[in-house]
Formats: sequence, structure tokens, C-alpha cells
Amino acid sequence: MRILVVNPNTTASMTDKACIAAQRVASADTEIVAVTSQHGPVSIEGYYDEAMAVPGMLQAIQSEKDFDAVVIACFDDTGLDAARCITNKPVIGIGEAGYKVASMLSNKFSVVTTLARSVPALEHNLMKYGMERQCVRVRSSEIPVLELEHDGDTAAKKIGLEIEKALAEDRAEAIVLGCAGMVDLADKLSEQFSIPVLDGVTCAVSLCESLVRLKMSTTRQGGYAPPPEEKIKDLTQIYCS
Repeated sequence: MRILVVNPNTTASMTDKACIAAQRVASADTEIVAVTSQHGPVSIEGYYDEAMAVPGMLQAIQSEKDFDAVVIACFDDTGLDAARCITNKPVIGIGEAGYKVASMLSNKFSVVTTLARSVPALEHNLMKYGMERQCVRVRSSEIPVLELEHDGDTAAKKIGLEIEKALAEDRAEAIVLGCAGMVDLADKLSEQFSIPVLDGVTCAVSLCESLVRLKMSTTRQGGYAPPPEEKIKDLTQIYCS
């Protein structure tokens, strides 16, 4: 099995971090292929960055022909619906994966993400997925995404403070970490607080493996029907020149 892990931003160190996490949980017969978008923002923190990241991410998926499933390694689930239109292989966003796994492990959960401007997009996704009743609150730690790459100890402390508030104020029973850059903190925080602390990358990889083994594919009907070939064949030239 070959799972493509796509980082929609252009920061290769974040791709490497996601790749390590994915390989840690992947089965022995699963190959993780991690790719970094070549066009777009260095980090995705809100609506504007998300919109700017989509063409490069779609190009990255199109460039890789040999895969069984795709993980979109951005917690905003950047371009998730568009990606499902250009391949019939399972495509899973790490945000949706984290929410749905948390919902099976707890009655209610909170999300701890990076900046406040990222919160509305995540709240909209929760409503879209029908998860807004189980997610008590989306909290911002006010850590810029790129700071997670350079000062992990400080980031862990700030995220830990938000988890403490989530337990006391939200009465959350689980926490979903709201950024792919937090993937390496999940185990430590889960042990520290004695609750499930989930990162979406590992959840998404595990779900991809299950869907592939079940021989499931993305529907070609309705909204995920593929666009006409002429609309996608020149994606690189049109959007990323």
C-alpha cells in the first residue's frame, strides 16, 4: 500500500515531521510518500492562506500517479473537496480525521490550534462535518505555525495551558491538536494529562489504511464527480506559473 502525504504549504520541515509521524503508525507493508507543495504560502493560518495553497496542493497530487490514498496534512483540510474530485482514491484531511476519531473516544472534545484567525475556518469545518455538538470549543494557543518548527518546548507549554483550560472550563474529555506542526507533541501531552490527545496525521494514515483494505474509493457521483479533463490538464501552467 502506498499513501501520499501532501503538505499544502511550502515548508519542507513540516513535511518531514508529518512523514515521521505517519511512518510511526503505518503498517509494515505501507509505504509513506511525503511531498511538499511547490507553490503557495509557507504556512496556512486562515482563509487567505488556505485559498492560496489549493492550486499547488492539487498540482502535487496530480504529479504523483502511483498511490492508494492521500492524506492532506493541513488541519484546515485545505482543498479537501477539490482533491476528492481529481482522484477516486480515498482522500482524508487531518482535521476531519482527528475530529472523527476523537468522537469515537470521548463524549466531547476541544481543539487546540495555533492563531485566533484560524479558529473560524475550523469551526466552519466542524459544522460541515456535523461535529459541532461534540466539539465543545476551538481554542487558540497564539503560536504561529512556523514557531512550532523552532521552539517546541515553548509551544508545548502554551498548548498545555490551553489543554488545562479545556479540561476545567470546557469539561473536554479529549483534545485534538489543530495543526500538523503539533504532531510530535501528541504522545507527550496525552501522557501528561491522562486523556486522549490526538494529532490528525496519524489518525488520517490509519483511516486511509482501513479504507484501502476495505477496497473503498471516492464516489464519482454528485459533488465529487471528476471535472472535465480540459479543466485540470493544464493546472500547472494556469495556476502555478
